[in-house]
Amino acid sequence: MHSSTSQYTTLIKAKAKELGFDFCGVANADFLEEEAPRLETWLKNGMHGQMNYMANHFDKRLDPRLLVDDAKSVITVLLNYYPDQKLPEGDADYKLSKYAYGTDYHFVIKDKLKSLLDYIQEEIGEVGGRAFVDSAPVMDKAWAKRAGLGWVGKHTNLINREIGSFFFIGELILDLQLEPDGPITDYCGTCTRCIDACPTDAIVGPYVVDGSKCISYFTIELKESIPQEVQGKFNNWIFGCDICQDVCPWNRFAKPHKTPAFDAHPDLATFTNSEWEEITEDVFREIFRRSAVKRTKLEGLKRNVAFSKPTS
Repeated sequence: MHSSTSQYTTLIKAKAKELGFDFCGVANADFLEEEAPRLETWLKNGMHGQMNYMANHFDKRLDPRLLVDDAKSVITVLLNYYPDQKLPEGDADYKLSKYAYGTDYHFVIKDKLKSLLDYIQEEIGEVGGRAFVDSAPVMDKAWAKRAGLGWVGKHTNLINREIGSFFFIGELILDLQLEPDGPITDYCGTCTRCIDACPTDAIVGPYVVDGSKCISYFTIELKESIPQEVQGKFNNWIFGCDICQDVCPWNRFAKPHKTPAFDAHPDLATFTNSEWEEITEDVFREIFRRSAVKRTKLEGLKRNVAFSKPTS
């Protein structure tokens, strides 16, 4: 039993690498004991804002066995999205979060995870499982941490010692016993750069982000008008925000990704402020055809542009 468990684990990790994932780790599919009180407090304090879906399926978020019958292992993969060519990020430039430059990561990772699951079923036999990418109630950072892929930083993003924090996370939950990896130490130390740099004070304490104060929340999740009290605090971010990651010392190790689908649409590199301000439905559809930016729709993007208009 044991030798096949470790052989299967080795096989799966090798395949994940071949499919282009940067890291792959395994955890036992147990109840997330330590996450339960934290999630409960976070929700009770309304830190999810209007993200009502965060309050749904509380039990499923904490127990993978409620998502996949007889789940035994959670495989977590990381896929780097740090761009080789960054879009302009000066004081007077409108800014897009780097994760939204190219094709929506849901498509890219889901395809790779499906290939991994197909491979497991071909090589190992009847294995039941499901792929998750930021979808369904899976606490991906908690699983990545359990699988030894990094630690959760004070900004609540997962940090990996080798490549920083600019990566997407996906999971396969399987009814197959694999060899689990152990968690690693937290290496944030006394650093508070992310807390100090957040213009809307969304990181209300180490390891606690009030989602309802985050620029990403205002520019992506919030469907109504942005509250006046944060006017002038967006540093021109119009979709998402990378400030807490950009200032993190661990991101000096960020390396350019190797996934062509994540490259920005060529027109974006030369986009001027007036082009952002006058963007039409046709241009929006062409540039963001397969991008996560579609989530805001054109009206949402226009609202964000108008709200964070550079004063200089």
